[in-house]
Amino acid sequence: MIVMKNVYKKYPNGVVAANGIHVEIDPGEFVYVVGPSGAGKSTFIKMMYREEVPTSGEIVIDGVNLATLKNKQVPHLRREIGVVFQDFKLLPKLNVYENVAFALEVIEESPAEIRRKVNEVLALVGLTQKSRMFPNELSGGEQQRVSIARSIVNTPKVVIADEPTGNLDPEISWEIMRIFEQINARGTTIVMATHNREIVNMIRHRVIAIEGGLITRDEFGGDYGYES
Repeated sequence: MIVMKNVYKKYPNGVVAANGIHVEIDPGEFVYVVGPSGAGKSTFIKMMYREEVPTSGEIVIDGVNLATLKNKQVPHLRREIGVVFQDFKLLPKLNVYENVAFALEVIEESPAEIRRKVNEVLALVGLTQKSRMFPNELSGGEQQRVSIARSIVNTPKVVIADEPTGNLDPEISWEIMRIFEQINARGTTIVMATHNREIVNMIRHRVIAIEGGLITRDEFGGDYGYES
């Protein structure tokens, strides 16, 4: 599903955030990406949804080479990949239903399909009763659930999550992780950057550790491996 071959990323200030990364992630895997601050995790994640472009090397997701993708093709790519952010990135003037529906409206889905798909994902994340509320009326955990619903309403093969529990308290973080587990159980590949050692150690999946722009550890069922 995801292949990185000899990926380098050097920023204009001279910082090397990816230094010859090689990795393969199979369909349906759940992968944590861990490492200290400044290690290259965010760059690793952002290159997967083309927020950052590698200096050299190949990044292939579901057969599409992101390194050679034309800018005009990026919006289509992002409709095929679900992305969940730490800070939610909801549209404040749209209610819950409208925030999720927006992802379908831009690809001109029929009104009937929009209703069906939005109602289905809102039920999955437990927000059916709050579909008419606005982001500023929701808790942080509820806003993150809206963000997750929006990311999966197109039924993407891959969901990329960048510190999705970073702004949430521990109890809400576990609720969010249960939703990700459900999504993964449906066959969706999930790649999640996280600093949450408790979650990584309790809900075991493959762990990719990055330090100095290099993958220093890649193990199935691994632990977080860093001190808090």
